[in-house]
Amino acid sequence: MTRIRHSRRTFLSAGVLGAAAALSSGLPGLMAPAARAQGLAPTPSMRGGSNNYRPGAPIVERIGNGGFWMSGTVRRAGDGAPLEGVRIQIWAHTTEGYESDPESHGATLTGPDGVFRLEMPQIVPAFGQAHGHLAYDDPAFETVFLRPVMDSARDTSLTADFVLQPA
Repeated sequence: MTRIRHSRRTFLSAGVLGAAAALSSGLPGLMAPAARAQGLAPTPSMRGGSNNYRPGAPIVERIGNGGFWMSGTVRRAGDGAPLEGVRIQIWAHTTEGYESDPESHGATLTGPDGVFRLEMPQIVPAFGQAHGHLAYDDPAFETVFLRPVMDSARDTSLTADFVLQPA
């Protein structure tokens, strides 16, 4: 009988197929502890992320007339588990209003997979950059403000992911 010797190098060089074969050969816990040991670091707040923040923005189906999508995921720091029912507030300078306008703000909740998505008017440059603002501000986890910048003012979507640290 031929015995296959598994090492980190054989996993890395064999790629996904090799790893799948090794896992099916009776080594189910070999890769999981390494992933758990690293942990997922929390997302730090970004400078300028809290500009024009409005506590308690309402949960909405859409901001304004839509046409632009803001989306992302929310996970727990450490184990990376998706967080369901997390409230994410979104606001921006758009074709329909300034980021300081109440009607330019809205919130949405994450689904069971930790994903959120909210339609809003097209984001336009403010202070030279097209950017959005997102916030997590519930007491269960540490507050995080994000200010992602778009690659182009013509983009019709922007993604921002949160990794939250329990409070």
